[in-house]
Amino acid sequence: MEAAFWHERWAKHEIGFHMPRAHAALKDHWSTLALAPGARVFVPLAGKSLDLVALAALGHEVVGVELSAVAVREFHEEHPQLRGVDLRCADFFALQPESLGPIAAIFDRASLVALPPAMRHDYVEKMIELSAPRTVTLLVSMEYDQREMRGPPHAVLPEEIHALYGATHEIVELGTYGALDDFPRMAARGVTTLGERVYRLRRR
Repeated sequence: MEAAFWHERWAKHEIGFHMPRAHAALKDHWSTLALAPGARVFVPLAGKSLDLVALAALGHEVVGVELSAVAVREFHEEHPQLRGVDLRCADFFALQPESLGPIAAIFDRASLVALPPAMRHDYVEKMIELSAPRTVTLLVSMEYDQREMRGPPHAVLPEEIHALYGATHEIVELGTYGALDDFPRMAARGVTTLGERVYRLRRR
């Protein structure tokens, strides 16, 4: 998927993937990561997500990376006095560990599902490069019949999660959500059933 696709979406403000609230998984499952107070959390492909705000409110130092300068500018305009969030305009795949710095955890609500199948292995490899052993991830995947709609966001089923992460991470499924009401544009495109599945991944 070309960077131009995402730049165009933000330029036209076609951002149906942007949620008006933080994801429920943060309230329901974040505590299971058992992070130390102030732990540094990485949010890749962050957009202007309110998840960044919620994580900062939990006391974390949050670093996010977003390709679109429009998204980064809007986030800072909408949260001018917010402390604890470092949202950077950068290409995730060009990140280097020394520029990101050490991280204790990752929140992936909309990153993996934004990528087509051909890019997902490289995404996981980059995550391994950027993290250290024992880094823990809260991952939210999407599940729907891909004959009904072409992504993004894409469906990433449990068997693919295990294929991508099983060799390098401990994987625990934490719960599921019905999500069609949160994505009316997907319903309008023909999706009849949409679920989100939450995983805790701990790097070996």
